[in-house]
Amino acid sequence: MKITYLESVDSTQTYLKSLIKNSSVELPHAISAELQTGGIGSRNNSWTGYKGNLFLSFAIKLNDLPKDLKLESASIYFAYILKETLKYENSQVWLKWPNDFYIGDKKIGGMITNIVSDALVCGVGINLVDAPENFDKLDINISKEKLLNNYFKNIENLISWKQIFSKYKLEFYRNRNFFTHNTNYKISLSDAELQDDGSIIINDERIYSLR
Repeated sequence: MKITYLESVDSTQTYLKSLIKNSSVELPHAISAELQTGGIGSRNNSWTGYKGNLFLSFAIKLNDLPKDLKLESASIYFAYILKETLKYENSQVWLKWPNDFYIGDKKIGGMITNIVSDALVCGVGINLVDAPENFDKLDINISKEKLLNNYFKNIENLISWKQIFSKYKLEFYRNRNFFTHNTNYKISLSDAELQDDGSIIINDERIYSLR
């Protein structure tokens, strides 16, 4: 994974998508910025960030993804690998379904995934050094260079979805006191039933994690 480091950008995701659409980049490729001025979060919300936090987008060709990975579960897959990378450094971060990073009961970041041409684009934001009101920051000190190098090494191992899911489902109970959104409706996860493909069933409705 080649990483391009930028001082400032409106959105690492928008920037990388443009490179892909114009065939101006060879994949896999990642864009990391020191400052992001127009970040995109879940449900097209803005992602407010402070200088020095993690603003990252990376793209991998669909044909280079693990063969058993369903695209509907890509956000869980790549977010969980990042969670495990941080856990190895003694962070207590955990993954709230399907794509939010939490320390305790406070959100510290999230991930979104999109398909562009023949590639999967993942956008990641994590509060490494500072956080807005009602959010928190990562509970360990780690340089972005070390974090990204370790993260992408883990991705390159092509861990199967089955292996990732077997670990994630053991931790899913942590979601019980939280909510998720489905077409802008807030839904309790207290009775959610996690399915093998990463979706959940609530009130007989199946909700997928791709966002």
